[in-house]
Amino acid sequence: MIENPYERFQHEELILRDELAIDRTILANERTVLAYFRSSMTLVIVGITFLHLFRDGILPYIGMVCIPFGIALGIFGFMRYRKMHRSISEARVSLNQK
Repeated sequence: MIENPYERFQHEELILRDELAIDRTILANERTVLAYFRSSMTLVIVGITFLHLFRDGILPYIGMVCIPFGIALGIFGFMRYRKMHRSISEARVSLNQK
C-alpha cells in the first residue's frame, strides 16, 4: 500500500488541477469533521432533552445512551479528522520537497 498517494508524481508534473484537488480534499475533510460535530451535538442535546422532559418509560434510558454515544462520536470524528489532516500534510510536504 502506498503511504503517500501523490508519491508517483514528480513535482514538475503537478499542475494547477492537482494542487486544487489537494485543496478540495482539505475542504472535504473539514466538512466531514463539522458533520461529525453536528451529529455529536444533536445526540447530546437529544439525550439531555429526554432526561429532562421524560421521567418514566424507556426514553430516559435512551437519553442516557445518547449522551455518551454523542461524546464518543465527536471524539471519533476529531481523531479521524486529525489522521486525514496529517496524511494530507505529509503528502503536500513530500511533494514540495521533490
